[in-house]
Amino acid sequence: QVQLVESGGGLVQAGGSLRLSCAASGRTFSNYAMGWFRQAPGKEREFVVAITWSSGSTYYADSVKGRFTISRDNAKNTVYLQMNSLKAEDTAVYYCAASRYGSSWNLTPDEYHYWGQGTQVTVSS
Repeated sequence: QVQLVESGGGLVQAGGSLRLSCAASGRTFSNYAMGWFRQAPGKEREFVVAITWSSGSTYYADSVKGRFTISRDNAKNTVYLQMNSLKAEDTAVYYCAASRYGSSWNLTPDEYHYWGQGTQVTVSS
């Protein structure tokens, strides 16, 4: 059974940093892509960034480019999201997701097959 478990969310002041982790288990993810999405109250779930397990190819949403960095540790089956220079508008529940379509260009939730439970990130201004 595939499990994605996020951790690392919390409350931070604007300009601060947080690092989210997503521990994946239950299968081999070498041909998968992993993505981070976020959803603010009253808004649709939006793409943040994705990475492929195999090559480490990445794709970032324009809203986070230059501030967020995704990385993976293949040995630990864990994906990280380093978030710097956080803004109030980054406040959302952040979800980790896995896609069988092994491309970092998977930008929509429908392209992902497994989801974590989400972790809250709150940025105070």
